[in-house]
Order: sequence, then C-alpha cells, then structure tokens
Amino acid sequence: MSASNGARQRQLHLNINILHSGFVPSAWRLPDSDPAAFTDVRHYIRVAQIAEAGKLDAVFLADNAAIVDQIHFRPIPALEPTVLLASIAAATTHIGLIGTASTSYNEPYNIARRFATLDHVSAGRAGWNVVTTADVPSARNFGRDAAPDHAQRYARAAEFTSVVKALWDSWEDDAFIGDKASGRFVDTAKVQPIAHHGEHFSVQGPLNLPRSAQGHPVVVQAGGSADGRELAARHAEAVFSASQSFEESLAYGRELKARAQALGRGPDAVQVLAGLTTIIGATETQARQRRDELIDLIPWDYSLARLAGTLGITPDRLKLDERLPHNLALPANGNGNHTFFNATLALAQRHGYTVRELIRELAGGGGHRVIVGTPEQIADDIEHWFRHGAADGFNLMPDALPDGLRDFVDGVVPILQRRGIFRTQYEGSTLREHLGLARPQGRQSTRIAA
Repeated sequence: MSASNGARQRQLHLNINILHSGFVPSAWRLPDSDPAAFTDVRHYIRVAQIAEAGKLDAVFLADNAAIVDQIHFRPIPALEPTVLLASIAAATTHIGLIGTASTSYNEPYNIARRFATLDHVSAGRAGWNVVTTADVPSARNFGRDAAPDHAQRYARAAEFTSVVKALWDSWEDDAFIGDKASGRFVDTAKVQPIAHHGEHFSVQGPLNLPRSAQGHPVVVQAGGSADGRELAARHAEAVFSASQSFEESLAYGRELKARAQALGRGPDAVQVLAGLTTIIGATETQARQRRDELIDLIPWDYSLARLAGTLGITPDRLKLDERLPHNLALPANGNGNHTFFNATLALAQRHGYTVRELIRELAGGGGHRVIVGTPEQIADDIEHWFRHGAADGFNLMPDALPDGLRDFVDGVVPILQRRGIFRTQYEGSTLREHLGLARPQGRQSTRIAA
C-alpha cells in the first residue's frame, strides 16, 4: 500500500505506552531484558529517547494505586508517573509526557498543580490521562472497603476535571509581568479565584503558578463506557481506545466526535489513539516465532487468571480448549472495566476462539489489539486504519522494551514517513503542537459548571 498523490494533510499520531518491560507479560524473561527495569529510571529514559528519535508524539505512563496484578510472575507499574516523567523531561527535548492520575483518590488542586508543574518543567509537553479507579485493592489503600459505583465515579470525575481545568486557567496569559523598573511582578487583576462549590469539591483557587507554553496540559481519557465517552466528549483532547476491529474503532470514533460536536466542540477537538501491540519480525514467520517464544514463557495459570479478571469471572470457568462461557455480563454488576471486557468479548465472539486461541491472539490475555508481522505489514495496517478514519493515531504497546520499540522506530516509522503520513521532523515543541491541537484560551469566568 502506498500514499497517493492526493494524500490528505491529516497527520498520523504515534504514542508509546511504556509498560515496564513490555506489553507481553513474559517480556522481562527475554535474554536481553532487565528484570529490575520497572524501577529503573534509566530504562524509561532510554525508551523515551528511542521514541523521540523516531519523532513520536509522546510517551505515556499508566498507573495503579495498588498491586492489582500477579507480582509473583510479572512487573507492575511501580514508579509514580509525574515524578518519573519529570526525569524523562530532563533527558529529552521534544517528546510529549502523558501520565495517569486517578480522580477517585486525589484532590483537584493537587493534580492541577502537579501536572502544571510538569508542564512548566518540560516547556509545555505534559498531558494528564484522566481515569477513575474501580478495583477493591485501591479502595482499601484509601480507607474504603469497596470502590464507589460506576455512576458515582464518573460524576466525581466530571466535576474533578472541570475544577482542574478551571485552576489551570485561573491565570490569564499576560498576568505575569516581572517588570524590574516598575516593581510590578504580577497583575493581580488577571489572577482569578475559581470559587467552585459543587457536589464533590469546594475549591477557592486560584492555582499558585501561571499558564504554561501550551496553555495547560493536554487532557487525555480512556473510558469505553457510556459515562466514559461522555466525559471524553466533554473534556478530552485525546482518547486511548481499545477496539479490536476496524469497524468497532470507526464507529467508536464517529460517535465520540459527534458527542463532542454536540457539546459545542469542533469536529477535530478529540484525537482517537487506538491501542496497538506490535510483534515485529524480518519475515512473518520470524514474527510469529517471536510471538510464540514470548507466549510459551507465560504460565497458563497466569494467563487464565488475567483473562478471567478482565471478564469478571473466576478462572475455573475458563477451559483452555473450549469457547468462553455464554451470557457473560459486565464485571461487578457493571462496576468493572467496560472497555477491556467489551473488546475481549467482541474478539472472541467474532472469531469463535477457544480460550487457548484467545489468549494467544491477545499475546497473554491483555485486551488490546495485537499485530504480528513484518514492518511492511504493520505499516499497511496502520495506514489503512488512519486513511479510512478508524483512528487518528495509535497508542503503541510493543511486545518488549526497549527492543520492540526500536524495531518499530527502525522498521515501521521510515515506511510511514515515505508514505507521507508521519512526520520526519518535529514542527513544534509542545505536546499540543504535536497533536495538532489549538492552544486553549484562558477562562474569564470566576465560576465553573460541574
């Protein structure tokens, strides 16, 4: 597949999700991998520098407030994202820096200040991935016996995000003066309290630092439920999706952008970045051999437990050489993860996979789409999704890090560049510029709506 002479001006966006040693659970067991990489800042910096050399838009760090995976077998997100991203910022110059922070167990002022600080430290490269937290272990780390229900979590998240954005905008762009001759430091008339009093939060404001080079951090979101899509349509500027097929992703993007437009936002206000795991080989046979090598290193009991967790059932209900149980319902009476449940179930039903086949297709039971092939095959798939509107870009999750990303940057990126759909140089210096997003204007109102 090649770019036509009438290629659109749309720019493909590529983001790297730094999942410690890599997406596949056994990546840490490969000969060249370091089992301690998940707590080694040098590992994350090395991955970010490879991504920057490939001119990717951003690095992304997921997070959990508890141990929610089986640490007897695999590494977990351990280092706090904004602290780690600040270290990455010091070792890079252009790559965007997106970190996760939950609205369930934080306060708006702390998150607004933390990400605004990262935005200043990085000269305008920060992004905040807004999540709600549904797992019980996290709830127990914050003095609760159970997680709030789905509707409550998203009502809090909507108000939380509104407050954070209002705090970011509580300084007008020219509020800081710093005039030595007159002795005027800040125009206090242009620093406004937000005076917010809502159902969940009471925040006076203003924030204690001015707006950044990109106005304020980019807001990212990843919810697949109806409440999650509404939150994304109202606030998100980029969305991480988990569709398993072209048709699902196309429908998801159209619906989300229609919601955003109905709320008075432009048709291009939200960029959809589809989750994509890549397993690359010089030939298709070599790529499949790499996939099989990685999967053969994963204990089946781990994969079964992980898949069962996604589906909200106990592992004993899964039989390796049978199809999934019938009539599966959303986990925890709808209080679990809608996104990965729906994506995994759709994949299994579309192809009629047995549990064993499904786990292999998911490269260990993760929930995101997996492509196994040559750089050319992967570039073809990416171009097809991009040119036909199923995604504005991809949230990449290479099988193993840093090698899987290096294979992508050295093999796939040059093909996408030759086809005219991916940059050869950064044209701006902020994350907002990389994503083609407008710089937000500061608010003039002293009150906000939840």
